[in-house]
Amino acid sequence: MKKRFLVFMLCVASAMPVVAQKKEQDRLEDSAAVMKEVLGMPDSIPKDVLNKSICVIVYPSVKKGAIGIGGSFGRGALTCRSGASYNGPWSPPAMYALEGASIGFQLGGEATDFLLLVMNERGAKSILSSKVKLGGDASIAGGPKGRTASAETDVVARAEILSYSRAKGLFAGISLEGSTVRSDGGANKNLYGKDLTAEDIVRGGKVGNTAAGQKLTSILNSASPSRKK
Repeated sequence: MKKRFLVFMLCVASAMPVVAQKKEQDRLEDSAAVMKEVLGMPDSIPKDVLNKSICVIVYPSVKKGAIGIGGSFGRGALTCRSGASYNGPWSPPAMYALEGASIGFQLGGEATDFLLLVMNERGAKSILSSKVKLGGDASIAGGPKGRTASAETDVVARAEILSYSRAKGLFAGISLEGSTVRSDGGANKNLYGKDLTAEDIVRGGKVGNTAAGQKLTSILNSASPSRKK
C-alpha cells in the first residue's frame, strides 16, 4: 500500500509542471484571441498608433476579485519589439500581472479585456525592470480609437502607456490609473521551465518562443511588422 502511494505521489508530482505550463499556454491563447478580435473591430486601435508602440500587454478577461475591497487581479502577457532600437519582430512573451482596487470598483461583474501599448523606451525599461504603478511610475492615458484616428495627438505624445479596455465586445473606457503592472515570475517559470526575468525573455534572448506565444506575436508581426517613429 505504501509503495502504491509513493508511486501515486510521484505521478502527481511529475504531472504538475505539465499542468502549470498548460495553464500559461491557455492564457497566451486567450491573449492572442483578444488581440486578433480587437484589431478586427471597426473602432479599433489606429494603425499608426500601433506602429509607434514599443511593447504591448494583453490582459484577457479581468474580473472583479477579492484583493482588498473591490480589488481586481488580471493575468496576461507582454511582448516587445526586438532589436537594440526596438525596430525588430515581436519578442517571445513574458507573463504579466495586473493589480488594483480601482479596477474592481469599475468592473462590477463584467469580464473586461485590457490592452496596454507602451509608447517609448523609458516606459518599456520601466515596465521590464520593476513593478510599475500606472499614473505614478509611468504616465498612462486612454488611447485614441478608430482606424482613421491619428497618432499625432497630445495624448499620444505625452503618455508613456496608452490603455484600451473592452467589455461585451465594445470599448469600455475603464481607467487603469493607480493600478500596478508587474512581471509574473511564477507564471514565467511555469511556461519556460526555469526562473527568468521579463528582461531575460523579452530583451535577453534567453528563451525561444512557444507555440502558444507565436500565435500572439504572429498577429502583431502581421498587423505591425516594423516600428514607425
